[in-house]
Amino acid sequence: MSSGTETSGGGDIARTLDLLWDTGPRPSRGPKPGLTLDRIVETAVGVADRDGLGALSMRRIATELGTGTMSLYRYVPGKAELLDLMLDRVQRPSEDPADLGDGGWRAALEAFGHATLALYRRHPWLMEVNQSRPVLGPSALDGMEKVLTRIKPMGLSDPELLSVIIMIDGYVVGAARTQLYQEQAERGSGLTDAQFWEAQQPALEKAMLSGRYPVLAGLSEDTFGSGFDHFEFGLQRILDGLEVFVAGRAPAGQGG
Repeated sequence: MSSGTETSGGGDIARTLDLLWDTGPRPSRGPKPGLTLDRIVETAVGVADRDGLGALSMRRIATELGTGTMSLYRYVPGKAELLDLMLDRVQRPSEDPADLGDGGWRAALEAFGHATLALYRRHPWLMEVNQSRPVLGPSALDGMEKVLTRIKPMGLSDPELLSVIIMIDGYVVGAARTQLYQEQAERGSGLTDAQFWEAQQPALEKAMLSGRYPVLAGLSEDTFGSGFDHFEFGLQRILDGLEVFVAGRAPAGQGG
């Protein structure tokens, strides 16, 4: 999981669970018709998607909804609980079974990796949240249930199956963070990635001609090009390693 400026589970956990699982008392009718917890959460996600978590506040959400700030507290205790509702909302899994691949456990994990990367790209603010202690709602559990169902045939122990999910998620978070930081650097500096490296080219060429870096100097011209999919390469090597591990666990004579 990622770490950042906000922390999941920082509010009233019992109240958050009531809201996630719809087990608590429903708010009395508010002064603004149509105001619901779903609308509040969706609006909060939209604000975070556009402007980041730093822009998120109960006042900002109330302004977006055209209501008074105090009206929101009839539905959610505060920003900490709202953040947990937002986290569960964006993790809502697809209803299409084909989205986890049409093959065995490897296809499911590959699809899971790509879907998780897409999730972080749709909602970059997730990188700002420390999710080491998540409050588990229906979307999070639905997603985990779907993945575990597909990878159960790996034949690993339950802790190992969970570790496989953590492994893929950790890899994806690292890749997503790198992509996000690159985009932030480009916006902040006003330089495209190509312009940034062009500015360094004279110094780097001089360094390569010095003889101090023979291996670097001998690399092919496309080594640092944009045509190589580093994310896909890394994901496939993780899956290759898991295939070897799973094959080693298979009973004698069963094969891979």
